Amino acid sequence: MPDTKMDPGEKLKALGIELPAVPKPLGAYVPFVRTGNLVFLSGMLPLKEGGLIMTGRAGEAVSLEDAVSCARLAAINALAVLQTAVGSLEKVRRCVKISGFVASAADFYDQPRVINGASELISQVFGETGLHARAAVGVNTLPLNSPVEIEFIFEVGD
Repeated sequence: MPDTKMDPGEKLKALGIELPAVPKPLGAYVPFVRTGNLVFLSGMLPLKEGGLIMTGRAGEAVSLEDAVSCARLAAINALAVLQTAVGSLEKVRRCVKISGFVASAADFYDQPRVINGASELISQVFGETGLHARAAVGVNTLPLNSPVEIEFIFEVGD
């Protein structure tokens, strides 16, 4: 039976997403490290055209809906890095894990809902292979006063 599965690039187009240029590292690190079939992506921020789309903590300056949008954009940036790392998103065999950090007000408890912005996008793009283990952690502050930072681990083939 032929495989009728839409490739990740087609899914991105169907979602109206064009991958941006890979964000430049903001410190002394590289955007990704590949070891064997695993690709570890450094923490992704909600950067667009070199700047954060918003700043502040969820539950204070950033609404839940805006924080979810930030997580989604961080995932889009992650896909740009991943494509650069492996050449094609079709090489992805599985999203292994997402670790999401949410700058949170003291009484904000919806970190899992925020990180769903990234998780749901990854699942939309990769289908069943996008299902992953995950952590969603509330923190006091993040680099550049970002609302979210998300790390990714992917398994890839050749």
